[in-house]
Amino acid sequence: MGKVVEVDLWRFECEARESGYKLVVGVDEAGRGPLAGPVVAAAVILPEGFDLNGIGDSKKLSAGARDRAFDRIRSEALAVGVGIIDPETIDRVNILQATFLAMKAALSDMGAAFDYVLVDGDKKIPSLGVAQAAIVDGDALSATIGAASIIAKVTRDCIMVTLAEEHPGYGFERHKGYPTKDHMRALDDLGVCIAHRKSFGPVCEKLKNERQQRSLF
Repeated sequence: MGKVVEVDLWRFECEARESGYKLVVGVDEAGRGPLAGPVVAAAVILPEGFDLNGIGDSKKLSAGARDRAFDRIRSEALAVGVGIIDPETIDRVNILQATFLAMKAALSDMGAAFDYVLVDGDKKIPSLGVAQAAIVDGDALSATIGAASIIAKVTRDCIMVTLAEEHPGYGFERHKGYPTKDHMRALDDLGVCIAHRKSFGPVCEKLKNERQQRSLF
């Protein structure tokens, strides 16, 4: 068996502080891939010495573990911000630009000063005006990005549960808007609702088919 390498989740934060930055914020998003619901971003500043037990990539945590971590981050973080961009805006500007808008909104929502941003992914946030680093798989490599991923994921999941109540039958509370078999079946049976992203392939195709059917009558 290969040797397990333990990841230093404070590495990027420490490197930033050693370069003279004092307030390091982690930013991540949830919901780029679904066919429905908003894209949600979160920004988090953790205090030095924050206990990372139970903190990490939100996708690898159980729902219960995410909820517990969410509460602790909200309680102990120096600052937390959330940005939410709705499906209509996603359709208008495209999902990448909507993600950047959500990230900027999350940073603004913190209501706190910061001088360095660690952002999950391979792209920096455009026109931010603050030093930053993009880290691929950052939610698994950085403490603050991992914390932000948990805030974003839990926040978005709660939104999708609410959308399930507003638009029954689609199963948003289960698949959270992702293109599962159940979701695609519901889309065929019920059609497109206001929570769907109309610019995304399967939804766009469904709308096209509906228009074609109407034109036959």
